Amino acid sequence: MGLGTTAGRYFCGIFPAFFLWGTLSAGAAPQAALVMDARTGAVYAEDNADARLHPASLTKMMTLYLAFEAAVGGGIDLDARTRISITAAAEPGARLGLRAGQEIAIGDLVTAVAIGSANDAATALAEAVAGSEAAFVARMNARAADLGMADTTFRNAHGLTEDGHLSTARDMTRLARHLAFDFPQFHGLYRQREATVAGYRIRHTNRRFLNGYAGADGIKTGYTAAAGYNLAASARRGDVHLLVTVFGAPSSQVRAARVARLMDAGFARAPAQVTPVPPGRKDPPPHRAVPPLMAARAPLVTLQNRSAARNPGSLVQALPLSGPPPHRDGTATAGMGSVGIGALRR
Repeated sequence: MGLGTTAGRYFCGIFPAFFLWGTLSAGAAPQAALVMDARTGAVYAEDNADARLHPASLTKMMTLYLAFEAAVGGGIDLDARTRISITAAAEPGARLGLRAGQEIAIGDLVTAVAIGSANDAATALAEAVAGSEAAFVARMNARAADLGMADTTFRNAHGLTEDGHLSTARDMTRLARHLAFDFPQFHGLYRQREATVAGYRIRHTNRRFLNGYAGADGIKTGYTAAAGYNLAASARRGDVHLLVTVFGAPSSQVRAARVARLMDAGFARAPAQVTPVPPGRKDPPPHRAVPPLMAARAPLVTLQNRSAARNPGSLVQALPLSGPPPHRDGTATAGMGSVGIGALRR
């Protein structure tokens, strides 16, 4: 059954689909959602979660996953500089404004992808990690299979609409869980509202949710006309850590409100204490020590200042996951600030 019908799958008895989605307009992007306990992988709510849909920039979670994997495994040095190709510089949509021939630190590309969702930075990062975007996409698909993302096929590193570039709410939530378990040292990136990268000031595309939901700490927005407004979200309250993925919302405001309602329902359902169950992976991720991202209490995550904080014997240090509470109590959506998709500016 389709979304928006009370005959469809109910969200584990929490509330009917019409409460979550509201009235669907003609021509709206297909919608899907899933609520998962990040600690165990338990699914508390889902609807249309296995439909193969356009992931948009949720794709960049895999781009970041492979970049983290390469950094920790020794395949790339975050301090090393890479030259921007004509292909990367020409990427449309949300972009940092990179120029062909420009040199930039690989770590700065990571920041631009994680915070600003920059398409030019995503392609440049893919080329830096694998030599070409085509080789990187092959790695993306191999890793997706390894992580159990059986309904996902990647065609590019940024998520712009392309034939066959598809995923599901379930697969993207699995990927979000792997990011949390496999590379927790980088998790602080996802909650930063802004950063300075190579002279550009960038603002997080997920500020509406980060600013508006108590315990929010990531992860990734996505938007294209074909996909609608997508979000893979993470939030923590006490020892409870939830992941919510929404596909196909009609606006960023509705997307944030839907995720907030699902998070609220998930926190009401989740047990306070559980024994964590790491997600399975055939090829365990590497755990080589890499330089810290930054001092633990610095206001911004900017990988460009990692050299000054280098400690060769330590793991990357992410920002603490606690800290000042956001602006709401988790029960209403009023007051959420606005955010533009891919709002990048010099």
